[in-house]
Amino acid sequence: MRFKKQKRHRKTVRFFSVCFGFRQPFKVLCDGTFVHHLLQNDLTPAEKALSAPVKLFTTRFNAPPLCCVSADACIEDVIGENNLEHFFVATQDADLRKKLQKVPNVPLIFGLRNALFLEQPSTFQRDFVKSSEEKPLHLTEKEFKALEKRTSIASANVDEEDLVDEEGLGRHNPGLLPHNTRNYSGKERCKG
Repeated sequence: MRFKKQKRHRKTVRFFSVCFGFRQPFKVLCDGTFVHHLLQNDLTPAEKALSAPVKLFTTRFNAPPLCCVSADACIEDVIGENNLEHFFVATQDADLRKKLQKVPNVPLIFGLRNALFLEQPSTFQRDFVKSSEEKPLHLTEKEFKALEKRTSIASANVDEEDLVDEEGLGRHNPGLLPHNTRNYSGKERCKG
């Protein structure tokens, strides 16, 4: 595997590990087209592409009660909306890969001739991570209303203190001076 390709794969694996909590040994969910490609080209199953130990999984879409369900639908069902099991999906089906790019935390593996490739995160996946990182920084409506209430109360208290100070009835103690004006001779005390 070339150095640039290895580096790109490491970055992708690190992205999914850090952002979505993928851990070793990685689980790879394979469909029939991918397994056929592996056998046809004598490829090792995804261990070199991920640079880590791998456990291969397949779905049970060929079992008698589910034989009427397509392979794509079965894989989409296993992945669900959030890929809670942290599966890498290995497929040769381009349409399925396009569908799964719209699921936030699904890394995709595919084969070309005699090599396996790990797709880089889609723009949707990157945007999802950015928005989920920024979400705690934004205020909810409830927090915003509480903040408005506090600021309005604080501004009302400040207005009352200003009125008291204007009338000359404020709490002013001439013995209290700001710290930096007491006995200031204008010379530096520390030399160093």
